[in-house]
Amino acid sequence: MAEHLSSWIDAFLRHSAVERGLSPRTLDAYGSDLARFAEYLEAAGLEDPHTLTLEHVTGFLASREAAGLAPRSRSRALVAVRRLLRFLLATGRIHSDPSEGVVAPRIGRTLPKALQPAETAALLAAARRRTGPMALRDVAMLEVLYGGGLRVSELVSLPLQALDARVGLLRVLGKGGRERLVPLGEPALAALQAWLADGRPKLLRGEHAPHAIFLARHGRAMSRQNFFLRLRRLATEAGLEAERVSPHRLRHSFATDLLEGGADLRAVQAMLGHADLSTTQIYTQVSRGRLRDLIETHHPRGGGSRSAR
Repeated sequence: MAEHLSSWIDAFLRHSAVERGLSPRTLDAYGSDLARFAEYLEAAGLEDPHTLTLEHVTGFLASREAAGLAPRSRSRALVAVRRLLRFLLATGRIHSDPSEGVVAPRIGRTLPKALQPAETAALLAAARRRTGPMALRDVAMLEVLYGGGLRVSELVSLPLQALDARVGLLRVLGKGGRERLVPLGEPALAALQAWLADGRPKLLRGEHAPHAIFLARHGRAMSRQNFFLRLRRLATEAGLEAERVSPHRLRHSFATDLLEGGADLRAVQAMLGHADLSTTQIYTQVSRGRLRDLIETHHPRGGGSRSAR
């Protein structure tokens, strides 16, 4: 049975990579969860995968809970199992979905943490105090990250042809291979053009230069890790707590600042590349939280520093 199910899992992962364009990290996570699922079924004595039942799925989740997995990890495992079973159902390998009706573990949703606008401005000011080609690159990366709300993986993988400078648009390839157009404001566009004109050519090495917009010191494409370290150094120079500053927090700041400025939720969803509007709606809670902090700090009846006068 284990070999039979294993081949089905392999087929599902190949389908997910080719047809659905899932990232290698997601495929690795699914593969790990489904390997545990196969081990559980083998230990449970299931000899024929066609006889999978609801009890097998719920039993697997219970075993994951007993192993100490957090609700989020158990929920991810259920997603992997569900997608496997739906694939098997669609391809005629099974005739019913035994995961139907299984309730996912309840996950407490944490609010994304954003920088205050003044903190973002301080970060950009610290980058602009530097000189040289890498300084131009850092300013451009920060302006594009904060001005376009990109994921760091999207930022470092931007190819040269992604930019349409005439209309100020970036063509971004996001999760699941979904493409979206991201408008850039004047500061981001100006910083990007300055880097491309005066910074990037000085870091090129040899004839076989990478097609990425952003390059590291030795002419290779910039990596997520390299940018993360640069960002932490800039945060320290800006007088911010380095642990509070990350590429993803700047993406959160982009969304929160847009909504506080009156942007339409659907427009923010499109710019962030969220497939589901509910993912974007969480930023409305962050926005309300900021207003609450403002009142508590500055209103005479808010309980903050001014109310103590």
